[in-house]
Amino acid sequence: MTVPVRSTDIDEQNHVNNTVYLRWIQDVATAHWKSLASSNAQAVIGWIVLRHEIDYKMPASLGDKILLRTWVGKASRLKFERFTEVRRKTEMHLLAQARTLWVPIDVRTGKPTRVSAELRAQFST
Repeated sequence: MTVPVRSTDIDEQNHVNNTVYLRWIQDVATAHWKSLASSNAQAVIGWIVLRHEIDYKMPASLGDKILLRTWVGKASRLKFERFTEVRRKTEMHLLAQARTLWVPIDVRTGKPTRVSAELRAQFST
């Protein structure tokens, strides 16, 4: 997924604010889920974040085009480990990398729910 750096993304240090990286990480995860999960799975399973870990390598600046890449690592019935890379599209420099633990929830109750082996296999590497 590619996103532009907008003026509202820039902080007092004149680079992309760390909260924007979190938004990008969530946006690409959501897009990945919606592109692969069936409409039935999307209707009953939602996701909440248990933990974010982000390593910032280089700053992004106004006008940059950002390439976001995500994939699921280890997936259990109650936790999905998701990785994200944030790169500057022009020269593919790694700007940040993240590891996020996501918990599937039942959209009706808001409580954690188990994910089938088939769904785990579809997403996990």
